[in-house]
Amino acid sequence: KTRHSTPGVGLISPPPHHDIYSIEDLAQLIHDLKNANPAARVHVKLVAEVGVGTVAAGVSKAHADVVLISGHDGGTGASPLTSLKHAGGPWELGLAETQQTLLLNGLRDRIVVQADGQLKTGRDVIIAALLGAEEFGFATTALVVEGCIMMRVCHLDTCPVGVATQNPVLRERFSGKPEFVVNFMEFIAEEVREYLAELGFRSLDEAVGHNELLDVNGAVEHWKASGLDLAPILEGPVFAPDVPRRAMRTQDHELDQHFDVQLIERAQDVIAHGGHIAIDLPIRNTERAVGTMLGNRVTLAHGANGLPSGSIEVNLTGSAGQSFGAFLPAGITLRLEGDSNDYVGKGLSGGQVVVRPPRDAVFDASENVIAGNVIGYGATQGTMFLRGVVGERFLVRNSGATAVVEGVGDHALEYMTGGLAVILGKTGRNLGAGMSGGTAYVYNLDRSLVNREALQSGELELLALGSGDAEMLRDLLEQHVAETGSTLASALLDDFESEISNFVRVLPRDYAAVLQTRQKAADEGLDPDGDVVWTRILEVTGG
Repeated sequence: KTRHSTPGVGLISPPPHHDIYSIEDLAQLIHDLKNANPAARVHVKLVAEVGVGTVAAGVSKAHADVVLISGHDGGTGASPLTSLKHAGGPWELGLAETQQTLLLNGLRDRIVVQADGQLKTGRDVIIAALLGAEEFGFATTALVVEGCIMMRVCHLDTCPVGVATQNPVLRERFSGKPEFVVNFMEFIAEEVREYLAELGFRSLDEAVGHNELLDVNGAVEHWKASGLDLAPILEGPVFAPDVPRRAMRTQDHELDQHFDVQLIERAQDVIAHGGHIAIDLPIRNTERAVGTMLGNRVTLAHGANGLPSGSIEVNLTGSAGQSFGAFLPAGITLRLEGDSNDYVGKGLSGGQVVVRPPRDAVFDASENVIAGNVIGYGATQGTMFLRGVVGERFLVRNSGATAVVEGVGDHALEYMTGGLAVILGKTGRNLGAGMSGGTAYVYNLDRSLVNREALQSGELELLALGSGDAEMLRDLLEQHVAETGSTLASALLDDFESEISNFVRVLPRDYAAVLQTRQKAADEGLDPDGDVVWTRILEVTGG
């Protein structure tokens, strides 16, 4: 339920974040998340390596609240062996570089620095604090205290001690208790207190950044460390005593100046008491994440279910900035007459987003770009109607939203696990890479543009539309025409009976097999999570 995926269908965990290719993209994501929940702290995790200090400075300028420097010793059980052995460096090196770089750039007082990566003792905490960390992460150690034996099969559902598994038989073997972790952390705190007393500090805050108290211990010399110079960790520019060595103020995200402030003021009665409101406003491309903070207010008041459909209608004219309608919950409809930048409908959570060209436009909308890249990234619910062509990575990791568009760029439907896509125009290459769920109806699909490996392995199937598919497609086309005035969709509806044969249904094999198995079990009156059904699912998926 949390991942909005289909039980029994395997998921892919890709290392890249396809909405982040530069520090500016990261800054945009931080801005989006802060709008989605102004009360939350936004954390950015960086792997300790050479040059991490420069990246941390960029993260601070991007207005992150916390930066985490993570060491290479971390024990993530599902990581590939190559990552465990060769990714990153010691947190001590990364932390020292981060502290020095932030101080040199006058940024240290506006961001909290965390450290993690096999912290085990109070001594580790003290060293991290002296190198510049204010917060400290314990993960592997806490798992071991609860009974983890480091089998590294967290992703296989076969944990022999019941720590990381959903298997009820294996979960019975779990012997851990919350009190074990509490007891362990109290001992850590006691050891930290003893070290602080020896160093002459009254609190951990006083110790942060005082690396002059550290020295290299000759007793741990090893032949592998021959020629290794650790002096740069303990050196650096001398700063005046009044220069802050830790976070002293919060980041200014300028949320009080956001476009959504006026939307919230106008819609507050509907949010509180229900009803309907329509808001008409112009918009400029400097307005980012429009609708996101409004959606936060709706979610705070009504939870994940939001408001009844169409309760708040926002009609905008102009060009919208990035992340138009990001994380939009149910009950809010955003209609834009103009065009938009990247990330339209990112994380869509039940709302409706409509983008169409100006009504007096003379160009052919189906041949022109209406929105940028990474549209509908990570959407879980809701609908989007886009009259025009969009950029690359359309509906990456969509898991429940429905979208109609008139053309897409490369890598569309990547890692999609649910939902429905209707593509009425040309597609770019590599369609459906890593797609493990959901359905797509594509008009005049060029088979050579579908991900080659998925087709050759049979993971993706290209099928004709059935009667149920045809009715669903007709309904979506009618909605698309009603919302956007699309001439392309209107022409398809005028000759629907003959045009339906030009559509191809893109469907992941395992996803279809699991749905069919569960439907058959439901018809037989079987428990959908019973042993019989799961045995059938494993048989049809080869799992």
